[in-house]
Amino acid sequence: MLMNKDDIKKIIPHREPFLLVDEVLELEPGKSITAVKHVSADEYYFQGHFPQEPVMPGVLIVETLAQAGAIAVLSMEDHKGKTAYFGGIKEAKFKRKVVPGDDLILKVTMDKLRSRAGTGSCEAYVGDELACKCQVLFMLG
Repeated sequence: MLMNKDDIKKIIPHREPFLLVDEVLELEPGKSITAVKHVSADEYYFQGHFPQEPVMPGVLIVETLAQAGAIAVLSMEDHKGKTAYFGGIKEAKFKRKVVPGDDLILKVTMDKLRSRAGTGSCEAYVGDELACKCQVLFMLG
């Protein structure tokens, strides 16, 4: 493990209950990241989504991917101390449910990165199965 939650908190401003990335496994600042979200039955959103069949909301899967991407960008010396904001989400596709007990593997590759904005290609897996893919656009402030 390259980073744990304490290390991650030094890079992005998110905090519980909205800090969704648990570990960083691989990181090439400004280029790519592989991270993990350990999906636990104790997550606050499972109380209502859905009580009889807990499923991680798709928007939170995308948010988790975006947080991983933010770690990759904000790890760069030029961007330390900044915040990454959503600029858009393109072509989001959900391929399987994410449920308690799953380890969601997050892979983000930066496609474009400028001084104030960029795009990243994102994929989330459970094991070898693709759970979600999308492209995120972000702005730095």
